[in-house]
Amino acid sequence: MAGEISLRVVTPVRLVLEEQVDELTAPGPLGQLGILPDHAALMTTLDVGQLSYKQGGANSVVTLAGGYAEVLDNVVTVLADAAEFPDEIDTARAENARARAERALEETDPTDEEALAAARASLQRALVRLETAARR
Repeated sequence: MAGEISLRVVTPVRLVLEEQVDELTAPGPLGQLGILPDHAALMTTLDVGQLSYKQGGANSVVTLAGGYAEVLDNVVTVLADAAEFPDEIDTARAENARARAERALEETDPTDEEALAAARASLQRALVRLETAARR
């Protein structure tokens, strides 16, 4: 593979990751977005999901709670609402969030589209965090 990609993941409170990687996959609005060296310039929103990246033979993952990504000249900058490595996730807290979101989905008036969307988004975040935590 020709070259590497400089990957930066930043949240409003911290620099989460700054590494040279071989490739990465991010949760885009239309599905998984794969980035290899010399990728075309791109700016996109990101959904809740896992950003995975490869360094040598090692695969790593970071949970994203949405945000934006810019790809330009082998530099990928991710501005995420929140981001966590698997060992940073409090599994009990994520499990409680999943249970609360499932309860909210059951109890929400089916005609209240805004409340349903919020409950679904909360459930998706909790499930992604639990999936990431399981990769420890």
